[in-house]
Amino acid sequence: MPDAGFDCDFQRRIAAVQAYLADRPGTTGVVLHDLRTGAVWHNDHAADLTWTASTIKLAMVVDLFTRDRAGEITLTEDDRALIRSMLHSSDNDAADTLWYRYSGDDHMAFNDNFPAYGLTSLEPQEGYTEFYPYWGFQKCTPEDLDRLIHHVLTDLPPDDRTYLLDQMRAVAPNQQWGVWGAGTAAQPGAKNGWSEEDGGWVMNSVGFAGPDARYTLAEMNNLRGEGGYDAGRETVTHVAELLFEGRF
Repeated sequence: MPDAGFDCDFQRRIAAVQAYLADRPGTTGVVLHDLRTGAVWHNDHAADLTWTASTIKLAMVVDLFTRDRAGEITLTEDDRALIRSMLHSSDNDAADTLWYRYSGDDHMAFNDNFPAYGLTSLEPQEGYTEFYPYWGFQKCTPEDLDRLIHHVLTDLPPDDRTYLLDQMRAVAPNQQWGVWGAGTAAQPGAKNGWSEEDGGWVMNSVGFAGPDARYTLAEMNNLRGEGGYDAGRETVTHVAELLFEGRF
């Protein structure tokens, strides 16, 4: 059962999610968090290491903003345009440019900092690219993504927080799934990621919903060869619908 901090309506919704996921392809880790009360629900796969796909781009932006504010780097207008593209349409070329530009001589600058934003289980994967570590080949857990979005909403300076919330609420149409399934009344924002890696497709979504972005949701769907993009997208979107549709 979920944490007692959730009301009866959410208890029913969480039970519906559990029943739904039992019959869906692959496995899906889910973490639901109420930032106002601290209530949190982790399902049985919330600690599964899963390919991050493009969800790690959110952590990249947090790190770039944090280093820029600390005077460690100076973001240019070109950098900021790349950041917008990375958040809006999950532009891989923009992510590549920023990763190569700011990962340092040992390539570890991002990965050294990621645990400070909640990605404490993150594991870069070797053997896929000559440039290591690389943003596109890393694994984390839904619990990591929960901590990351919590950091965005509670620890970032107000200007950075507002910017990220605005960008995540205005993503391109091909990004409007996953947490976006909460519905327009919930004013959702999301950073999604999908890829076909070893073992099959992964479809991930992390974001927020509700008044003042009160609720966060992290989902990582590992299809394990049992389905593809469409099945995974349907799964993570319907989880958000079950949790939030009609709630606000």
